[in-house]
Amino acid sequence: MFGGPQTSEAFRAEALDVGAVADIPPLHARWTGLDVRVVAAAEREAPLEHPLYEIGIAPGADIDDLSDIEGARVAYSPGQAQGALVLRVLESVGLEPEDVELVEMTSVDDTYVNALASDQVDVAPLGDVLIRRYLDRYARDGATVLPHGLRDDPWHLYTPESVLEDADKAAAIRELVRAWGRAQVWIGEHPEEWAEGFYVDHEGLSPEDAEHLVERDGVSVIPEDWDETIERHQATADLLSRIQEWPSVDVREEVYDTRFETVAFEGLTEGDAR
Repeated sequence: MFGGPQTSEAFRAEALDVGAVADIPPLHARWTGLDVRVVAAAEREAPLEHPLYEIGIAPGADIDDLSDIEGARVAYSPGQAQGALVLRVLESVGLEPEDVELVEMTSVDDTYVNALASDQVDVAPLGDVLIRRYLDRYARDGATVLPHGLRDDPWHLYTPESVLEDADKAAAIRELVRAWGRAQVWIGEHPEEWAEGFYVDHEGLSPEDAEHLVERDGVSVIPEDWDETIERHQATADLLSRIQEWPSVDVREEVYDTRFETVAFEGLTEGDAR
């Protein structure tokens, strides 16, 4: 599994045909000259109850509420979902980027955890097992996390346009999307098997961390159409265009390949996901 920057690098090297990412990498790829298309989308059931991220607060930072982050040093990765979440959090509490100090760093492995613990930043979005790891290590020193209260659940498969121009690869991707959709449903219906097979055996996490992540993840949903998905994605693109000064983008026309819009959902009826 790669983050957005690594996936774009692999696309450019023609070492990868399909990536699984959140909503920012497909936008950032196009803005940096890499033509890509989203071919599948998933979201979380009850997304506000199962957020992907929480906002980590450094020990000693005088921040008890997100409205307190004015003037804080905030970890920021422009080309990743965490970067967009930072901008959305600022917007939600009535702040602009210039009201805080954005400290640019890519979120890789424990980077944000270490930055918080070593007093490089006061605030950083943390996801998945990093939330638990951060609190286990540093709560005794005053480390905390705050809920952001925003929807942060988009998940996509995307691919370079050049790959879709190859008829054989395009056909293979269509089959992949069908299988991927069924897999998302299977995961929700088999949490114990998923925790053991993926998080423990494949990712090397402890059974406790695996159980924690499965509970946090909740259940994935494959939308029947992309209307609401694209509407939310467009709002994010507009925010980034305004703040990061990227060209405006028509998400439906320039980012999504609507030929694949119903493929994942229809795949759910083509075989028993169980």
